[in-house]
Amino acid sequence: MKKFYAWYQKHITGAIFIGLLLGILTGLFLADRFAPVLTVTSLLGGIYMNALNMMIFPLVFCSVVMGICSIGSIKTTGKITGASMVFFLCTTALASLAGLIIPRLIHLGEGVSFEMATSDIAATDMSNILDTIKNLIPSNPVSAFAQGNMLQVLVFAVIIGFTLIAVGEKGDPLLKVIDSLNEVCLKIISTIMYFTPIGVFCTIVPVVQANGTETIISLATQLIILYLAFFIFAFVVYGLAVKVIGKESPLRFFKTIMPAALNAFGTCSSSATIPISKQCMEDGMGVSNKITSIAIPLGATVNMDAVSILMSFMIMFFANACGINVSISMMVIILLANVLLSVGTPGVPGGAIASFAALATMAGLPAGVMGVYISINTLCDMGATCVNVIGDLACCVALKGRLKIDEHK
Repeated sequence: MKKFYAWYQKHITGAIFIGLLLGILTGLFLADRFAPVLTVTSLLGGIYMNALNMMIFPLVFCSVVMGICSIGSIKTTGKITGASMVFFLCTTALASLAGLIIPRLIHLGEGVSFEMATSDIAATDMSNILDTIKNLIPSNPVSAFAQGNMLQVLVFAVIIGFTLIAVGEKGDPLLKVIDSLNEVCLKIISTIMYFTPIGVFCTIVPVVQANGTETIISLATQLIILYLAFFIFAFVVYGLAVKVIGKESPLRFFKTIMPAALNAFGTCSSSATIPISKQCMEDGMGVSNKITSIAIPLGATVNMDAVSILMSFMIMFFANACGINVSISMMVIILLANVLLSVGTPGVPGGAIASFAALATMAGLPAGVMGVYISINTLCDMGATCVNVIGDLACCVALKGRLKIDEHK
């Protein structure tokens, strides 16, 4: 049995692809002819979705708190940590902005029609920005979790995170509880992900059956545009950082990091790529171990540029496809929340699902979009993780050129 689990974990990406393909074929050719197929897939898909939704708010809360505390715990590393954080936060903000503006400019998703269930949670009311600001602070944090108010949950997590840093050792017991809860949430999500091929199959069948081939074409177009945005961002932003700040050849940089980038693409895990990333930087680019030991693990935690682009693209795509107007004020809120959620997104396969669910809730998207997103999540996650790792390594080269740190100092 252990050998089967090891084999299955190694090949789960292929299994998800198979589940997606079979779900599309079933939705196109079988669902209308055999009514029980649609009944069973809707039931199992609903169970799978409920299992994921069960962990969204606890996982987001714990991830954000732990992300903030991990940053605070390494402040003694001084200028390396500070410079890394400036680099990561600036590129994440740029990525979020690009992800919101580009789909709006090209009207991505307009003309696409999705037939889905209505949202269980209304969008955050943005008619009065002052009321929105006032309501950011939850008067009852438990109520914020119960009512699904993601903005208040995020603010509460930020308050707890910075307060734990401020109180120091006295906050360690609570921090350990939150860390333990975070690990439990990740374990539950990881266990649920074993059923992702079945979940993808069951959630995509009703969508394809209701929408037909137009859904497949629109999602394929979305993925092509998304990947173009990913790698244009990587070549332009990271290439300029390597050239201007790091004083290195971008061509040499991209050639050197190829093993780490390909590993990240295949595993969908920036955390699992850390050893290869360090080797590429230290042996291939001559970056000090003092820099790689801080910047790369920190980047695996807080640098989620491509996830930020992915979240913004998907929100705008589904909003346009569902005929939901995303106002300028809502775009600002999504941008800020996206940066925060990207920092808290775990660097493991499927880590972006909770972030997307949180942003979809804020934007008031129909509940059915989660099923569509999950069905293509692995395809999106492969490219996003690859670009995230490239960003981590670009930061190392930039710090090498900027800080002039070597092993002997």
